[in-house]
Amino acid sequence: MEQVVNKSLLSFMCEESDNAIAVYNPVNEKIIGYVPSLSSADIYERIAKSKAAQVLWQQKTAAERSAVLKRWYDLMIENADDLAYIMTVEQGKPLAEAKGEVTYGAGFVQWFAEEGKRTYGDTIPTPAGNKRLMTIKQPVGVTASITPWNFPIAMLTRKAAPALAAGCSCLVKPANQTPLSAYAVAELAYQAGLPEDLLIVINSHSSVMVGEIFCNHEDIKKLSFTGSTEVGRALIKQTADTVKRTSMELGGNAPFIVFDDADVEAAVTGAVASKFRNAGQTCVCANRFYVQDDIYDSFVDKFVAAVSKLTIGNGLEPGIVVGPVIDQKAKGSVMKMVSTAIEQGATIRFGGESLPGNFVQPTVLTGVTKQMSIVQQEIFGPVAPIIRFKDEQDLIEQANDTIYGLASYFYTQNINRAFRIAEQLEYGMVGLNEGIISTEVAPFGGVKQSGFGREGAKQGIEEYMNTKYICLGGM
Repeated sequence: MEQVVNKSLLSFMCEESDNAIAVYNPVNEKIIGYVPSLSSADIYERIAKSKAAQVLWQQKTAAERSAVLKRWYDLMIENADDLAYIMTVEQGKPLAEAKGEVTYGAGFVQWFAEEGKRTYGDTIPTPAGNKRLMTIKQPVGVTASITPWNFPIAMLTRKAAPALAAGCSCLVKPANQTPLSAYAVAELAYQAGLPEDLLIVINSHSSVMVGEIFCNHEDIKKLSFTGSTEVGRALIKQTADTVKRTSMELGGNAPFIVFDDADVEAAVTGAVASKFRNAGQTCVCANRFYVQDDIYDSFVDKFVAAVSKLTIGNGLEPGIVVGPVIDQKAKGSVMKMVSTAIEQGATIRFGGESLPGNFVQPTVLTGVTKQMSIVQQEIFGPVAPIIRFKDEQDLIEQANDTIYGLASYFYTQNINRAFRIAEQLEYGMVGLNEGIISTEVAPFGGVKQSGFGREGAKQGIEEYMNTKYICLGGM
């Protein structure tokens, strides 16, 4: 961590001990630091502090809360290089990509600094002359968030910024693989003037224990989770006893569709960006590629040519496009999917080699059919299975044949087809002639077993507010 200029960003790090969590660099699996592991008693204490701080924060005006968030945004931008370096070292994504995430994550802070001033209520026409009806918006209270390792900064700010703008407090449990980014971003919030008990980072050797406390504690009124559908199901069940408000951004199995009237060059560019960003470790990255018969060979040839140019290595080195996957378990899972696909009849058109360490070679599979297991799995790695299709009906049935419904993508130059397909795809988000769709100004979220609730946009802050109806009588 010698290259980090702002040493205050790492002030939370502790010495090696039995009660510390080691953080590893996925490039070489060397330990880069330690963060404290909290006990259940520690977490209960922090929840109590969060509750007390939230009561005072709620009393601030929206403009006062906005001013703090705006300072937080400014500090994130000022420290973008340092934040990106921390992220690359602990997560593995290339430095330029990490800096892009810092900007993206800071965008949520900036956006919700403004949205917090627009949480309007309503005046309702009265049914009786002696009554007046109105609604107001109020913060839900103490909130908890569980964030993943693949976007350790953006996933934190996407949850914490609207919570804080609404007048809530926020406890954040980052992934144990990437806690440094979370602590560093929180430190900048404190430097911006946010009371420390309003944004508390919690780590523990037992992530299950933290999840159980978040789900069952009466004082926590809202839980936001980004992660696998399997874990999401378990959290939803646990929150039932306290009837807790939840939002879930779960697994994805995004189809990337190329029709025969598409701009093939543009589709290839979008496909590479969507599939190989963050080494394919994103919930919205293209997971299954469907290419219509007439342009199948042309698309595959151009796609393979583009993939073959992707540079693999340590994200701190210049020119690197694809970094490592997060750990050996992740690598093993991805390589197993590839080998199983081959056993089931797929062909490796490019890649497929086992590289040293946690690196997975960008891989293109052809001859893939809907019966293969890889079509129903979230790959979470740099592997692109390509499937032929004949017509729209055949395509829609295959694209929607999944329990997931997060993101989808398709390319066409036909305006009528554009509307037809966009409306028929059973996904919360659709990219039309575009491979990168995430932005703080648009609602992010899925349908089916990809979860519920929306993050970002005007909808994002509604997840952290209650609508209260007030009836004034005797007028």
